[in-house]
Amino acid sequence: MAGQPEPTGLIAKSGIELLTFTTPNGIKISILLEELKEAYGKDYTYQSLNILKNTQKQPWFTAINPNGRIPAIVDHDRGGFAVFEGMAILGYLTRHYDPEHKFSFPVDSDDYSVCEQWMAWQHGGVGPMQGQANHFVHFAPEKVPYAVQRYVGEAERLYGVLDKRLEGRDFLVGAGRGKYSIADINLLGWVNTAQYTGIDTAPFPNIESWIERCMARPAVKKGYEIPAYIPMTNADLKRKRAEDPEAKKQYEESQRFLREAKEKYGYKYSSP
Repeated sequence: MAGQPEPTGLIAKSGIELLTFTTPNGIKISILLEELKEAYGKDYTYQSLNILKNTQKQPWFTAINPNGRIPAIVDHDRGGFAVFEGMAILGYLTRHYDPEHKFSFPVDSDDYSVCEQWMAWQHGGVGPMQGQANHFVHFAPEKVPYAVQRYVGEAERLYGVLDKRLEGRDFLVGAGRGKYSIADINLLGWVNTAQYTGIDTAPFPNIESWIERCMARPAVKKGYEIPAYIPMTNADLKRKRAEDPEAKKQYEESQRFLREAKEKYGYKYSSP
C-alpha cells in the first residue's frame, strides 16, 4: 500500500499467506479467503506486491511463482506449499479448507466438472481477451483499431455466452438457480470492470443482476479491500462519469474510437 516499503520475503509462520495486488486476478483470492474466514474462521496473512514496481519479478517471489505474476499463496500449515495461478489457488483452497463445500462441489459430482469448465472458460477466455482489450484501449503507445475491435469484440462475445448461461439462474453452477461458488468468484473481478474495458453491460441484464447478487455479500466487499480498494468497478466508473465532466469526455472519446474501429473492420456482434 502507499507509503509502505515493498515486500522482500515471506512474513508468516503459519496459515495461508497471500501475495497479491488489487487486480481482477488478485481479488478473486482475497474474496475466497474472506469467505473461508467468515464460514470457518480460517484466517490469513497478506502482502501487497505493487506490480507497477515489478516487485513480482524479485527472486524471492519467482521462487514461489516462476511466472512472476500475482496472485500466489504459501500454505505454511502444509510445509510452506506454494500455489500460483488464480484457478489453481481457488481449487487448492476449497479442496483443503472448504470441507462442507460451501463454495465448491464434491469432487465426484457432475457439478464439480461443470464448475471446472466455467473456471477454465474464464481462465482461457474472459481474462486473456479482456486483459488484451484493456491494454490496447488504455496502455498501448499507439492506437491500433484492429486490435481494439478484435479484443473488445471477443470479450463482448464471451459476455453474451455468460448472459445466456445466467438466464433463470442466480449463479453459474449448481442445481436449479445455482449456488454461489468459486466459479462466480473466479469471474467477478473481470466482469465487474467491464466499463473500464469499454463494454456496456446494459445489453446483458442477467450479468448485471448477477453482479449485484455477488457484490451484496459481506465477504466479497471485504475481499475487494485487500490489499486496498481501488474504485474501478462498473458502478464506480459510472458514478465518476456522472460527477466528473472530464471522465465523461474521455469515456465518450474512447467509445467513439471503438465504434469507428468496429465499423472499419466490419465487426458484427454475435453470441449465443
